[in-house]
Amino acid sequence: MKYIYKYLVLGMVLTTFCACEKELGALPKNDKVDANTILDQGTAQTALNGAYYYFANAVMAKTRWQAHQVAPAELAGYMGYGYGAFGAEWSNKNTSIQSYYWEESYKLINAVNGVATGVNKLPDNKFTGTRKKEIIAEARFLRAYGHFKILTFYGEWYKADSRYGVLLRDELSTISNIAKPRSTVKDSYDFILADLDDAIANGPEEKSGVYATKWAAMALKARVLMSRGKAADYTTLIGLADEIIDEGPFTLESNARDIFQKNGLNSSEVILGLKPQAGQELDYNAKSWQYWPGHSSLYVATPMLKVLYDNDPRQAWVIGPKRGTTSVSYFLTKYMFVGGVPTLVSETDYALRLTEVYLLKAEAIVRSGGSLATAKTVIHEVQEKAGITNVVNSIPYNAVEGANTPSDLLMEIYKETVKSLIAEDGMEWMALLRLPFATVKQLKPTIISEQLYILPIPKDAFLYNPLFGDQNPGYIKN
Repeated sequence: MKYIYKYLVLGMVLTTFCACEKELGALPKNDKVDANTILDQGTAQTALNGAYYYFANAVMAKTRWQAHQVAPAELAGYMGYGYGAFGAEWSNKNTSIQSYYWEESYKLINAVNGVATGVNKLPDNKFTGTRKKEIIAEARFLRAYGHFKILTFYGEWYKADSRYGVLLRDELSTISNIAKPRSTVKDSYDFILADLDDAIANGPEEKSGVYATKWAAMALKARVLMSRGKAADYTTLIGLADEIIDEGPFTLESNARDIFQKNGLNSSEVILGLKPQAGQELDYNAKSWQYWPGHSSLYVATPMLKVLYDNDPRQAWVIGPKRGTTSVSYFLTKYMFVGGVPTLVSETDYALRLTEVYLLKAEAIVRSGGSLATAKTVIHEVQEKAGITNVVNSIPYNAVEGANTPSDLLMEIYKETVKSLIAEDGMEWMALLRLPFATVKQLKPTIISEQLYILPIPKDAFLYNPLFGDQNPGYIKN
C-alpha cells in the first residue's frame, strides 16, 4: 500500500492550475484533482495544465527535465558527470540512470488518462467549438510521448517482432487494475501511433511553444516512425516532414545559437518546449548552474564531443574551456556560457524543434533509397543556420558532399544530429542506435550487445505487478 501511494496514486492525481499559459508555473492549488473533478471546460483545462506539469516533471521550484538532456548524451559518450570518476556513467549498467524515465512517464500517462476519462464523460455542450476534441487530442499526445519514452528506454523498440514492449496504460490506474502484462513491440507502436493520429486530426493548429499542437503530434510521429523503421514508415515520415516544413508556422532559426542563448520559446523553430517554473532561474540549483560553474552537480562535454565539433563554428559556443589544466572534460556552454547567470532562456527545455524534422527527413530519404543529392540539400539547410556554407575550409559541408554512398551519408546525418540536438531530448542516443550494430560498437565500444540499447525494468514493476512479465534480456529480475 505504501508503494501505491508513493508511485501509482501520485500518477492519478492531477495538479491544478489556472488555464492561462502565464500561470503554468504557479504552485498547485489542489494536488488531488482527478477525473471526477472535471465538470466543464474550465476544470478540464485546469486538469490538462496539471498533466503538462507532469510532462515537465516539475516540482515547486523548477522543471526537472535535465535527465532528458544529460542521460542519453552520457550513454552515447558525449557528456559526463563533472564530479567524481569521469567516464563511469557512460553505461546502462549504472544504476543511477535506470529509473530516470520510468516513474516520470507513468505519472504523466496516468495524469492524462484522468483528463481523457473526465472529459469523455462530459456532454459536448460543456465546451465551446472544438475544444473538447482538442483537450483529448493534447492528452493523447502526452500519453503517446510518455509511452514512447518508455518504449525507447525499456522496450526492444528496434525489434518489430519482440515481446518486450511497453506496459500500456489506457485508463486511470487503480488498485484493481494495476496488474497487467506488458505488450509486444508491435502493439506498443500501434497504440502510440493511434494516439498521435488522433492528436494530428484534432489537435490545435496555432503555434504555441508550450502546448501540444497537431504540428507537435506530426513531429513526434515522425520520430516514432523513424524508430519503427518499416519501409512504408519512411515514405510517411517524409510526407509529415514536408507538411510541417511547407505548411506549419515554423521556420529554421537564422542563427542556431540564438535558440538557446537569446530567443528560447520565442524561437521560430520551437515546436514544443517547456517553460521554466516561476522564479526557476533564481534557484540556487538552477539547471543552468549545473553546466557552469557547477553547483550540486556538474555535467560536462567529453573529448569525443569536442572532437566532433572540430572545424565546426558551433564549437565556439557549445564547447567551453577545459575544467582545469589536468581535466580531460570541457564545460558544455550550449545553454549557459562561461561567466553567465541563469535566465528564463537558459532554463528552457526543448522537446521538439524544426531542425529535428529536417534531419529525420534527410535520414528517411536515404533509408528509403531516395536521392542522396536531395538528402544533402536538406542537411545543408540545417548546416547553413549553424554558419556552415560552401566556402573554403567548410569541412562539415564538404564531408556531407563527399558522402556518396547511403552508409556514408547516414553517418554524416548521425554526426549532424548529434551536433544539432545534443543535450535536448535524447536524439543523439537514438540516432546512434539506428546505425548498424558494428558501427555502434565501433563508436561506443562498451556496447557489446544490442541488449545494452535499453535499460532494465525497475524491480518495483515486478513487485507490485505480478502479471508484468519477464525482465529485459541481459538483466536480472530481482
